[in-house]
Amino acid sequence: MTERWSRDQVLALAPDAASQKAANGVSAPRKWSAMGVSGSALWGECAGSGSKPYQACVDLSEPAYRCSCPSRKFPCKHALGLLLLWSADGVPPADAPAAWAAEWLDARAEKAAKAEEKKAEKADKPAEKPSEKDEGRARQREERVAAGLSELERWLSDQVASGLSDARQTGLAEWSDLAKRLVDAQAPGLAGTFTGLTRVFRDESWPGRLLGEYAMVHLLAVAHRRAAELPGDLRETVRQRVGYQVAKETVLALPPIRDEWQVIALRDEERDRLLSRRVWLHGRATGRVALVLSFAPPGQALDASLVLGTRVDADVSYYPGAAPLRALIADRYGTAVPAKTPASGVNVEGVPQMIADVLTRDPWTESWPLVITGARVGRDGKEWCLLGDSGQGLRLHPSAGDPWKLIAVSGGHPVTVSVEWTPDGLRPLTTWDENDEVVVL
Repeated sequence: MTERWSRDQVLALAPDAASQKAANGVSAPRKWSAMGVSGSALWGECAGSGSKPYQACVDLSEPAYRCSCPSRKFPCKHALGLLLLWSADGVPPADAPAAWAAEWLDARAEKAAKAEEKKAEKADKPAEKPSEKDEGRARQREERVAAGLSELERWLSDQVASGLSDARQTGLAEWSDLAKRLVDAQAPGLAGTFTGLTRVFRDESWPGRLLGEYAMVHLLAVAHRRAAELPGDLRETVRQRVGYQVAKETVLALPPIRDEWQVIALRDEERDRLLSRRVWLHGRATGRVALVLSFAPPGQALDASLVLGTRVDADVSYYPGAAPLRALIADRYGTAVPAKTPASGVNVEGVPQMIADVLTRDPWTESWPLVITGARVGRDGKEWCLLGDSGQGLRLHPSAGDPWKLIAVSGGHPVTVSVEWTPDGLRPLTTWDENDEVVVL
């Protein structure tokens, strides 16, 4: 039987805060009947507004969900409520799933078997060579991107020559126009840089920050122009920063890294009417970190196969680059199991050198996951920090606010914390309590 997850692990699967609240409302035992858990199958019938109860089932091995309710959210509140009951030891064991649950599980197993057959057939086929038409499109895009970045270099030169004093008044319109032109030039990565530049005005020293942003964009444009002179991994980084996509098939064809990967944190975001889920992994043997991304329209299912606080023996394939981080799960060897101990990491004093190494390889890095051990929460003046044994502090990101939850869990003692490094400070993601249970911050 699958070991139970914690409440935080269950709520981390919810597509939004409203779903978390609704799940709490249906997690009372009196709302459920015919509940049971058998192996990796969890099922139950929840009273709804109609005469028939809603049938909810969860395959805990992935996890995957099924419910007869009309909700367009995934997982729905009934699946989450059932998981909350199970996490609180409120679901009795059973010899076998209910008939309707078994039917769904059998269909899933059949579908998975067919997918494996197709994967094996595809692996046996020789790779297709690109057609002349595809090669022509690729050349045309290269030309458009080169022309767009050449125009961008001229624009940046003009900005520096004329000064930045008017940027607060004129910048928004200019950046919006420039982003549109870069999209037309098929360089969406650089276009996205300009759509988010208004953040520099939050800082009193915004002229210096804006100049720094322009310098990094200029560095990327020049690197693309001189890509033939760069090492292969750095060239791949430059192309992806500009906006060239790498196909999943290409990534999965690269040599994978097998390890026991612990899910140390996850975060959902909504931007431009698109949901994204960022899942951070930490390799138990290699110590490497990986970021798995998934996307979905609002209300649709995000990938929920990686559960916070678990670890899975798997092959991970990294997207090519000078400082590989984004990755895909290639193959799994067995199901996920609860991680019994916090992930290993680096102390506070070792963080600056680690980030310096990353930036040396990829100077455009704006986010990097870290596991910091032996950290205490404290202040450096008015700013909250994570403090090391030497008293050295790493400031927290302003969006972290007052980290009362982290303070409560630590109780003033050193703790292990997973964070997201950014140039503006560390974003606390998770920590581990005295029972080594993962806690979402």
